Amino acid sequence: MNTLLKKMMVALLALGIGQAAWADDVPDLQKTLQSAKQGNADAQFNLGLMYDSGRGVRQDYTKAVQWYRKAAEQGVAEAQFNLGVAYAEGKGVRQDYAQAVQWYRKVAEQGYSEAQLNLGMMYDKGQGVRQDHAQAAQWYRKAAEQGHAVAQYNLGVAYKKGEGVRQDDKQAVQWYRKAAEQGLAQAQSNLGVMYGKGQGVRQDYAKAVSWYRKAAEQGQAEAQYNLGVMYEEGQGVSKNRKVAKEWYKKACDNGLQQSCDAYRTLD
Repeated sequence: MNTLLKKMMVALLALGIGQAAWADDVPDLQKTLQSAKQGNADAQFNLGLMYDSGRGVRQDYTKAVQWYRKAAEQGVAEAQFNLGVAYAEGKGVRQDYAQAVQWYRKVAEQGYSEAQLNLGMMYDKGQGVRQDHAQAAQWYRKAAEQGHAVAQYNLGVAYKKGEGVRQDDKQAVQWYRKAAEQGLAQAQSNLGVMYGKGQGVRQDYAKAVSWYRKAAEQGQAEAQYNLGVMYEEGQGVSKNRKVAKEWYKKACDNGLQQSCDAYRTLD
């Protein structure tokens, strides 16, 4: 029974932190612009958000970056983070991972979990910095200990693979579980694998099925495939080739070739 154990290198949305700075209504453009030009950092940040999202103004990533920078240079953490995302994605500026790392670091050192996660991912992939799994794991841990589900998942993968930390299946299970209980599908899928194989926990097919199902119902292809295997083989559930085929089909439709092959064998 195989599954893909990959770090979830999901880029955070540029507005991930910033949206919280807005009230329920979009700020008045003229008042915000006037205040921003007078040097008000919050107004500069909000103006950046407006241009970034196209709310109240025509979307313009270049102008968003210009206003984020002004606010960032005054120490607005959310603007620093969004500026890092802009450099990482090349939106409004030429893509520059080193600049992204610089801005993420400023925010990460202030304790913002989203920035800690992104900085960890930069170290993990060697983007803008020399690849360093130990540094990646350290930043993941900081975010994970604040309850960030993706960081918890990535730290679990680090322990599973022994990247940047000593390989430890029990620790992997611990971090997968924290993320899985927050509803992160990939963590639920991997936790199912750990139960299915008895890695870091006592082997328990019923629990494996339970976690696969949670992830599969969210559309996670590997979990759908693994749930199909459990039904085909009668592990943790009653053997049922019809249900197995249904799950294989779902995973196949989600692009998992291994599941397409399994689906055809049950025709």
